[in-house]
Amino acid sequence: MASTSEPPNMTGFTVGLIGMGDMGKMYARRLSSAVVQMKNIQILRNGHLVSRASDYIIYSVEAAVIDRVVAQYGPSTKLGAIVGGQTSCKDPEIKAFEKYLPADVDIVSCHSLHGPNVDPKGQPLVLIKHRASDESFSKVEHVLSCLNSKVVYLSADEHDRITADTQAVTHAAFLSMGKAWHATKQFPWEGTRYVGGIENVKINLMLRIYAQKWHVYAGLAILNPEAHKQIAQFAKSTTELFQLMLEGHSDELRARVYAAKEKVFGAEGSPKWASKPLLRDDVLDQFSLRQPENGGPSAPSLPNNHLSLLAMVDCWSALGIVPYDHMICSTPLFRLWLGVTEHLFRTPGLLDECLKVGIEDRTFRRDDLQFTIAAAGWAECVGLRQFETWRERFAVTQAFFEPRFKGAVEVGNAMIKAVLASDEKD
Repeated sequence: MASTSEPPNMTGFTVGLIGMGDMGKMYARRLSSAVVQMKNIQILRNGHLVSRASDYIIYSVEAAVIDRVVAQYGPSTKLGAIVGGQTSCKDPEIKAFEKYLPADVDIVSCHSLHGPNVDPKGQPLVLIKHRASDESFSKVEHVLSCLNSKVVYLSADEHDRITADTQAVTHAAFLSMGKAWHATKQFPWEGTRYVGGIENVKINLMLRIYAQKWHVYAGLAILNPEAHKQIAQFAKSTTELFQLMLEGHSDELRARVYAAKEKVFGAEGSPKWASKPLLRDDVLDQFSLRQPENGGPSAPSLPNNHLSLLAMVDCWSALGIVPYDHMICSTPLFRLWLGVTEHLFRTPGLLDECLKVGIEDRTFRRDDLQFTIAAAGWAECVGLRQFETWRERFAVTQAFFEPRFKGAVEVGNAMIKAVLASDEKD
């Protein structure tokens, strides 16, 4: 954290939380435990008392309701206070603050780029100095230093563009996987088709997303103006690549995928990826939900066309996105997703195998069809700004996988922890 020494004028400084989502609860725990070290700081919670009495107020509510909540509590904000929000989409948050907060109130927003069950230490924390003095900004830095996160300084617009590039389209891919497996009535880890490190990431992160609350991903996708084109392009890339596979256009498929590879990952001899891969296959292989039969060895992995990964790179290429440019703001989910995508495109022979499977092998055709339909469905939902439709689509698939969440989330947490630990060692 950039500022850990206590700034002046913080005697009796009070922090208040309005709303208490899962991330808000995490912040409350961290801030409460930090009060021991930050002896002058007090913590308040709940509505009008917070807005009238707190020196720094954090709104921890859904992006979809931020306007209504700030309208309720914002006008009574304490004179000269600092206000910020935790929402994953800053456009509606900043508009609400500008609309309802008194002119004497400073605005410093934040966004921890990880989930509530991930240790914030070393994870990206975005700070947005939208309307604030240097003194107010230093106070926020000091308070949030208890998270031990890696601070990234952005504007609200920069934040929304980067989160759209990294989070929104990543979530769309995993949401589409879940819908596809739900449509085909399969728990993919129970069969023999989805085996190996790449499949472990797909399955564990899909379950991790569906184990969360629906609004976490809906707000980020629907309310972020930058996210709409990314999610629409991902659906378009998925559809067009699948059509090439169905129609047997191997030369066209290969040319398109290799052109996308060069644009996203660099030309042969001058790659954009680092000399060391983002992920090690041996680490990911440990985290399968599938239990070997009779204590024997795991089943060998089947060749897969990995349509979701090919579509992601095609999408990045079409939008001119170089994912490595956003690593400083990447979530654990995005680093894993980029890691397996990079693995596919940099492992000798693996990409060519995928393209061959896509044309010649029909093993995954049914799943790919449902994945394509699901991607188009999420894109349409986002384009029409349909929160209720999103909730219903999410809830029905969440209910299908819910009996398996407990063990899956634990495995997913362990996988993320192991990957992060591996990064630190390297």
